[in-house]
Amino acid sequence: MSVAEGRSAATAPAAVLASHADTRFPHAEQAFRWACALDVQVRKPGNVSLSSSGHDMVAAQFLASADAAAPPLLQRGRAVGDRVEQAVIATRAAVGCNTNLGILLLCAPVALAAERAVRAEVDALVAALREVLEALQVDDARAAYRAIALASPGGLGSAGEQDVADEPTIDLRSAMALAANRDRIARQYARGFHDVLALGVRPFLCEFAQPRSRLDAMVQALFLRFLAGFPDSHIVRKHGIEQARAVSGEAAPWLARLDVDQAAGASLAFVQWDESLKQRRLNPGTSADLTVCALFVAALLEPALIACTVRSS
Repeated sequence: MSVAEGRSAATAPAAVLASHADTRFPHAEQAFRWACALDVQVRKPGNVSLSSSGHDMVAAQFLASADAAAPPLLQRGRAVGDRVEQAVIATRAAVGCNTNLGILLLCAPVALAAERAVRAEVDALVAALREVLEALQVDDARAAYRAIALASPGGLGSAGEQDVADEPTIDLRSAMALAANRDRIARQYARGFHDVLALGVRPFLCEFAQPRSRLDAMVQALFLRFLAGFPDSHIVRKHGIEQARAVSGEAAPWLARLDVDQAAGASLAFVQWDESLKQRRLNPGTSADLTVCALFVAALLEPALIACTVRSS
């Protein structure tokens, strides 16, 4: 389905919100599930998709993870750290491996902000997100650390201060700030989700407003803005900064090409790049996590997106 088709098929945002006057974003769980589905419906080079498995994982595991994680992540009233921990526990029980730790760390503060926003608009959501981040506690850090230990992400290494293998003594945002220079997910906590909003949500919604936009191309461009914009943290941890910079260099021409040709992401060369990254064991996982979070926020703000789907490519 194209974006234009999705708009005509979707429930109007105003109608959705008016029917739930006590909840500014009543469609939050739908938005999260939609974002996670797009994560594998659209080919994003180096990542697992319905069209291409990789890194010893398949798309079905990511879809099952979203199904398992959504209820605890979106349960009203939960603290951020508890959302992350319970969602990781549910994911681990469902698929037995780490498919979504970064997604959960990014989406948990957004989920709580969606509950607390005073209006269903971007400024109110951003203000609520800022308040959520500023109010994070040591208990949030403890729960998040336990979640990270259970998920056991590859290439995490160790840190000299507030290492995830130790009991945290500071709040979650402060702990993330210590890692912000080496981890792009941590950076979102420290910088108010600037990358998600500026590189992700805003340009994505601008593209959504264009009548001829293709959803698959919009998602690919979103992913490539993150991947070309800065070295992917997951690649840095596992392969080093120079390799991560090289992959960002590979992404930049594809981003430029998609800007003039929405079908570029369906080309044989794009498929071959995807396969090449997987053969080199290069997984731009942080860029994918940021993509999912940006899609989640976009769908919170534009419920009409939830009716938009794409075929696997």
